[in-house]
Amino acid sequence: MSEESVPPGVAAGRTAVPLDDIDRQILSRLLDDGRISVRSLAEQVHISRANAYTRIGRLVAEDVITGFTAQLNAQRAGLGTSAYVMLGIEQNAWRDISRELREIPYVEHVALVTGDFDVLVLVRTPDNIALRQVVLERIQAVPGVRSSRTWLVFDEVRGRGATWTD
Repeated sequence: MSEESVPPGVAAGRTAVPLDDIDRQILSRLLDDGRISVRSLAEQVHISRANAYTRIGRLVAEDVITGFTAQLNAQRAGLGTSAYVMLGIEQNAWRDISRELREIPYVEHVALVTGDFDVLVLVRTPDNIALRQVVLERIQAVPGVRSSRTWLVFDEVRGRGATWTD
């Protein structure tokens, strides 16, 4: 969530929306299976379908749920080369750079970070040739990018993430 958009029901300066036990159960089940039917979800958390629709709608409106997506096996989908690209950028250039980076094909994730570099970019491409083109010709050409360092990803696993229910 960007600082420009504060969802309804969230006080200025607060990023967390109050969630009760039912909200957490809904989130847990949606994270396990984003394709679960509202009927099945309502049955599992012991609420009516109308209540489930209302709660999901509120969680979306409050930007707690930002979308419903499929999880991709990048390797099987033809994106067998992954890399993290760390960028050094000019001070105060983050907004413009993030806007430009999200438009570059194969850029999957962009984060402002602390440490030796300023920005972390996850890139997934079909091969090393495409990775080279993305990093050397597209990312380094973004105004405000001063330097880059690329780390190839040999293997990766998903962590379990937050636990939403006890």
